Amino acid sequence: MTIRFENIVPKPLEGVLSPNTEIWQKDVSFLPHQHCQVYSPSGKGKSSFLHIIYGLRDDYTGNLWLNGKNARSFQPDDWAKLRQDTFSIVFQDLRLFLHLTAWENLLAKAALYPQNKEKELHEQAEFLGVAHVLHKPAHTLSYGERQRIAIIRALIQPFRWLLLDEPFSHLDPDNISKASQLINQKVTENQATILMTSLGYEYELKFEYKKCLG
Repeated sequence: MTIRFENIVPKPLEGVLSPNTEIWQKDVSFLPHQHCQVYSPSGKGKSSFLHIIYGLRDDYTGNLWLNGKNARSFQPDDWAKLRQDTFSIVFQDLRLFLHLTAWENLLAKAALYPQNKEKELHEQAEFLGVAHVLHKPAHTLSYGERQRIAIIRALIQPFRWLLLDEPFSHLDPDNISKASQLINQKVTENQATILMTSLGYEYELKFEYKKCLG
């Protein structure tokens, strides 16, 4: 799938676009198997960028084209199908169910897919150093622990595009390295593409190119 932005400007950014932007109000395409890091300071629309692709907001001018189809024509079932097997996402605010345990958060996603992934999920939690908090309610976890649970959750499903919204913001270098290894492994298995927003820091993920959001 090719993702194309055609002169898109989110409503909140109208009239305040940075002249440095390489995405807003441009005609730009993101191609399969070409991992891209989208960077900018805070407040330039990094989350909005991914939420538009994921179909969570349509308050923008211009057009989003997904494999040559205008996203404005998509129905809820179209978006549901894309989120089932094409797009997986780690939200900046994580969006865990805080009243559920970390393990229940993972199982809620795994239940949507036929494969029994419990052994794999335990192994991933062990690798990322969060196995000991799986039985705890998500609201009691540190933000870094929640972030690692959210990463594991995103990797449960099949995907062609992995959307990462500042996924390492509360992780130390060692945990960033481990999370990057796990992400790289699952991206390779899925023959998928990474589209990640960040403040511009270098991580242990290989990007074919970078784009300045503003």
